[in-house]
Amino acid sequence: MNVARLTTLRRRWLPALALAAITASPSHAEQVSITAEFRPDSSYPHRNKFVNTTPPSGYCTYDPAQCEQNEIFSLQVPIQFDSRVPIMANHPSPRQGATFQVPTQWRELTVYHESTREPETVRVRIVGIGSRYVTEDVMKLVGGADDYRLAHNLLWGSSWVNAPAPCQYSGVGWYTAESYAFFWKTPSATACTKQAKFDVPWLRLDFLDFAYELETPNPLGMSSGHYTGDLTYSVGPNSDFDFGDVMMPSSSSLTLNFNLDVRHTLKVDIPPGGEKVRMVPAGGWQGWLQAGRRPVSLFRDQTFTISASSRFKMQMMCGPGLNGECAIEDAETNRRAEMFVSVSLPNGLTDLSGQPVRRLRLKSGEDNALYFKPGFYVDRAPGVLHFEVPPHSMATMLRPGESGSYRGTVIVIWDSDI
Repeated sequence: MNVARLTTLRRRWLPALALAAITASPSHAEQVSITAEFRPDSSYPHRNKFVNTTPPSGYCTYDPAQCEQNEIFSLQVPIQFDSRVPIMANHPSPRQGATFQVPTQWRELTVYHESTREPETVRVRIVGIGSRYVTEDVMKLVGGADDYRLAHNLLWGSSWVNAPAPCQYSGVGWYTAESYAFFWKTPSATACTKQAKFDVPWLRLDFLDFAYELETPNPLGMSSGHYTGDLTYSVGPNSDFDFGDVMMPSSSSLTLNFNLDVRHTLKVDIPPGGEKVRMVPAGGWQGWLQAGRRPVSLFRDQTFTISASSRFKMQMMCGPGLNGECAIEDAETNRRAEMFVSVSLPNGLTDLSGQPVRRLRLKSGEDNALYFKPGFYVDRAPGVLHFEVPPHSMATMLRPGESGSYRGTVIVIWDSDI
């Protein structure tokens, strides 16, 4: 008995996530891009995090293992600092020499979806600072020394590799006769200072090298597409990046442009032949054919596999219908019987309240769409569509001495465009 035919529609949506791009800098404002993306990975289904795809520059190119271990990233930007006056030996105020204070507290910014304007929150904080200072031949400034390393140490009272408290050692430092490159970790918002022990007629910091931590939103709750936003830091005396009262920056601000790219997956596969569903009673048709015992109900379970990393909805359309439900119909007699359709989803997929989905009834029409979300990336996991002609429909459908062939069409849509 050919009772029902199931037609399925499958939509595949691949979402994406990214964070920002370098843009041209105005004369007094520097901009840099931070990009990140999310692509579900079947090898790591529980790894629901963005991957920072920003090409590193500065510190993390010198010591990538440290950055990977601490989950930090670094960028070098062409902001130069020049002393506006000479730095005097044993200056009484730290702000009259080499001082470094950076925004180590978490800052929040909002990124918006390119088309829906859906907002999400990103957090960032600065966890390291570095540069390369340049001045005159340090041997001449200190009046002679055994070597240039010692001369640099004498000029400032200690090595620039060993950061002054509260800054911390990072393992990076190298020097020439006129320069010293350094990088310090910044666990605190308190300034880290170096007091000159000899007069320094001029000092220049060639660039701004900073390390940052990034907190991105949960990509499984985001729509596919691009999200953009920005965060601007002030640069200069008493600003976010504060290098004292002597060192003047070439740019008064630093803007971080963020671009998050989300590339979700929603893919449903029904096994070959699964589009034709034959409903049968428990134990088969023998009781009806041989003894006239009407079956209690007809049913069939049709499995499918689903891969999902984002929210999605399920809709159903059917023909014919009866009393707001799907139905199957005998074309010769025009008799119809109601047919219920429900769905069970694999572990990891829930309704929007977080409840497991077990035999949840589907109703025909766009207004009756059901919405689901993943707790982690579900990859090729089995689900079930349940078809049933309920007991109250059996008397209409099966009558002694009358034969019939009932058919119907059900269209199920899985859609990530919600």
